[in-house]
Amino acid sequence: MIAAQAKLVYHLNKYYNEKCMSRKAAISKTIREVCKVVSDVLKEVEVQEPRFISSLSEMDNRFEGLEVISPTEFEVVLYLNQMGVFNFVDDGSLPGCAVLKLSDGRKRSMSLWVEFITASGYLSARKIRSRFQTLVAQAVDKCSYRDVVKMVADTSEVRLRIRDRYVVQITPAFKCTGIWPRSAAHWPLPHIPWPGPNRVAEVKAEGFNLLSKECYSLNGKQSSAESDAWVLQFAEAENKLLLGGCRKKCLSVLKTLRDRHLELPGTPLNNYHMKSLVSYECEKHPRESDWDENCLGDRLNGILLQLISCLQCRRCPHYFLPNLDLFQGKPHSALENAAKQTWRLAREILTNPKSLEKL
Repeated sequence: MIAAQAKLVYHLNKYYNEKCMSRKAAISKTIREVCKVVSDVLKEVEVQEPRFISSLSEMDNRFEGLEVISPTEFEVVLYLNQMGVFNFVDDGSLPGCAVLKLSDGRKRSMSLWVEFITASGYLSARKIRSRFQTLVAQAVDKCSYRDVVKMVADTSEVRLRIRDRYVVQITPAFKCTGIWPRSAAHWPLPHIPWPGPNRVAEVKAEGFNLLSKECYSLNGKQSSAESDAWVLQFAEAENKLLLGGCRKKCLSVLKTLRDRHLELPGTPLNNYHMKSLVSYECEKHPRESDWDENCLGDRLNGILLQLISCLQCRRCPHYFLPNLDLFQGKPHSALENAAKQTWRLAREILTNPKSLEKL
């Protein structure tokens, strides 16, 4: 048993050093190329409208606010200033979303975003995004990369297609620190010792973001109140959770397997599903020793089996907001197909670790 485990870990490490590292290097190169274009567009936006200040900056070889969705798809979060006069309200009526309401009607004129406040005192995510979309469309025509960048049509999101190869979504957002949403108040679960009080405090201090984007839990049934809502996102908090042991290595292997074998019609799976399942695996295996390098094979198998189970049940709960289903709106046939492919992959890796050389 131990020999088989060691063999799997040996081949996984080889896979990580060869396939995962080359994937990382290729994506880093793409990110640099994409960020040059996005920065140029945002500089033009800022000239027209100083309230939309570019927050895209590089720190320690990574770009603040950039998420990799796949090797050709990215999201850049543009942090807005001055949320101050609004109260954050998440009463659970819109899973995964919250609203920003004026704390006092008399403060309307004090807000930097006065013309985007609805009659009932909500700061409208949709109105801000609509204004931003107009500005980006104008900036694309003026920027120095205008020959290689164009707006993606037929969407209320702000999406750029770059060199006909990459798609970048630019999402206006507010950063919320020092508070934790009520809809995530159940976390951490009282009977689970992971991640421990110090890490919990760090994660909660990171806070969360409120994004102006279409909320997929509403799936086309948006009333005006709902389209004014903001989507909760926990990127920094999630990254904090995955520090230590082989957690990040495990996620890197999963992302590489997804890119190479699970990029399927209907796009049932993305990197975020993988990240969420690693967090759930951390709860199931709360001890640090469960994440030693020699446990990499066991953890990977556990996550692949959990992924198959989620695909078969057609439900993958968000880690911090379990009422939110990350498979919402995905075609059933695409989820079934992904379950079969994942099962083939898991069986191949488990019964013949050497097959990783070809995967």
